[in-house]
Amino acid sequence: MNLLKKHYATFTSLIVFIVYLFTLAPSVIQIDSGELAAVQATLGIAHPTGYPLFTIIGYLWLKTPLPFSKIFQANLLAAVWCSLSIFFLIKIVEIVFNNFKQNVLVKKSKQRMRVLESSFTNDQKIISAFAGSFYLAFSKTFWMQSTSVEVYSLQAFLFTLILFFTLRAYYTKTNKYFDWVFVGITFAFSFANHMTTLLILPLAAILFFMKERFTQRSFKIIVVTAVTSLPLLALLYLYLPLRASMQPLLNWGNPVNFENFWRHFTGKQYQVWLFASFEAAGKQLKYFLTNFSSEFAYAGLILGLIGFVFLFKNERKMFIALLFTFLFAVLYSVNYDIVDIDSYFLLAYIIFALFISLGFSKLLQLLKSKAVQDKYAYAAVGLLCFLPLGINRTNVDQSGVYTFEDYTKAVLNSTEKNSIVFSYQWDYFISASYYFQNVENYRKDVVVVDKELLRRSWYYSQLQNSYPSVMKQIETETNSFVEAVKPFERDQNFDANLLEQNYRAVMSNLIVKNINERNCYISIELYQNEMRRGEFTLPDGCQLVPHSLMFKVVKGTDYVPAPEPNFTVRFPKNRNKYVNFIENTCGTMLAYRAAYELEFGFKERAKVYLDKAKKDFPNYQIPYQILSGIN
Repeated sequence: MNLLKKHYATFTSLIVFIVYLFTLAPSVIQIDSGELAAVQATLGIAHPTGYPLFTIIGYLWLKTPLPFSKIFQANLLAAVWCSLSIFFLIKIVEIVFNNFKQNVLVKKSKQRMRVLESSFTNDQKIISAFAGSFYLAFSKTFWMQSTSVEVYSLQAFLFTLILFFTLRAYYTKTNKYFDWVFVGITFAFSFANHMTTLLILPLAAILFFMKERFTQRSFKIIVVTAVTSLPLLALLYLYLPLRASMQPLLNWGNPVNFENFWRHFTGKQYQVWLFASFEAAGKQLKYFLTNFSSEFAYAGLILGLIGFVFLFKNERKMFIALLFTFLFAVLYSVNYDIVDIDSYFLLAYIIFALFISLGFSKLLQLLKSKAVQDKYAYAAVGLLCFLPLGINRTNVDQSGVYTFEDYTKAVLNSTEKNSIVFSYQWDYFISASYYFQNVENYRKDVVVVDKELLRRSWYYSQLQNSYPSVMKQIETETNSFVEAVKPFERDQNFDANLLEQNYRAVMSNLIVKNINERNCYISIELYQNEMRRGEFTLPDGCQLVPHSLMFKVVKGTDYVPAPEPNFTVRFPKNRNKYVNFIENTCGTMLAYRAAYELEFGFKERAKVYLDKAKKDFPNYQIPYQILSGIN
């Protein structure tokens, strides 16, 4: 028992890690999962801001000889980071409790005297730290970071690391320069992973000046910290231009020169969504407030508010620092108008978990003051720790998600050798294809072109490196577009009409100039959006034929056979909008193909595709006109 109490932080994080294993994704999932795993495996360059620390550590981790696929191994590292975050959260709680002086009113005769007295027992500290760590570990957003490869799992760990060293420096009695210098070093590592590190800067600054004041010594510490940490940060980001000069397979932004590096480092292409409007900020704030209570299984909200009040009454300075940082993290993040905003609230959730620990400690004291025996109090309160585990598991479980792997492989396998696939299904197919093609060498012959990335000059360098024969055919159009887009990327005056004209020329000629040598396919969203709006046109004499999961570009109007729909896409019990999109896309393409077969009078062939849609994609509603054509 003494061993358990002494190392309970380690045991708790180990328990959390074991639970994470049961909800870990076995393959790629939606959005950036495939790209990030591929970047780590090939030592490439990820989307802005590049995430050099994430990439380098991931690359070294994937070199370890574990008996798993690379994607599972990359996902496993996310679980490791989140588990380590829980370890350091417990250490953070310990620091706060060990330096917490509670205001207690003590009655003496007819007078009331206010004294400072620490009244936490060791057992209370342990169970309170355990409670806060469990509520964070199994809150929806934090738990989700542990299920698949993402930069935010490492960022959560770095947040807790910064918070740990900052509190240790604040409370230490030694007053050594190195205490704050080490905080600066952790900031350097954190900024080398993700720019949301700036959200925790107020906490470090407030606590630093609360302790050190505005003195000559404090400014010396700042100088020493800057001299130590800034070169480290620069060294880590030097990875981007150095690696870009080697032309890796995945080279987002091509930061080979200062102009490209700065654009990539600052995330310029995403700045359009930052501080977009008050309306957008209000929408994101409403989303945060609506989901906040469910993040911590509702009970955590009450416990956190108790801890919030408890800290306010007893540790005013720490309360101010934590509250200001919490509000700053939330109010800054809600100004980022993106769909997957949840992970930007991670720091706020970590801080609130600290409030939950304080709330637990207060609850234990209240029970003890009512003369309830310790073992019953601890048992009753301890049960609350497992609420988020029970409530949130269904929402975060990725253990059965093979949908994106199956769909990506089905798309690639539906094409002939050396085909071109033109799409912008980044969240569902293209990101995943980066992993399967570049890491597992699966159907690497297929040329996958992202329609939206064709708007960026750097993308042509990556395409040229990967598919030189394809890009050779549109060299003239490529050069014209790159020259036209440079002023736009540099915030200079540009000709919008010329830019759009050249962009459309690239898209059209990608098909026109390659169709004689390669089979060309376009995805459903291009057909339903850009083609119907006239933004993308086919070569003269060509038409689209629904062909498995993509439309095939063919010459003439003759009947074109398609392969048997023998692909399989597995769907998890826990669905989301990304999984639903894939089911709807598969069902729609099968329905399109059935309609095409009916057009040529092949009812039996049409029935094959409709039967596949009914059996494998039951949530897709087949149009009545097609069903009536079979009967």
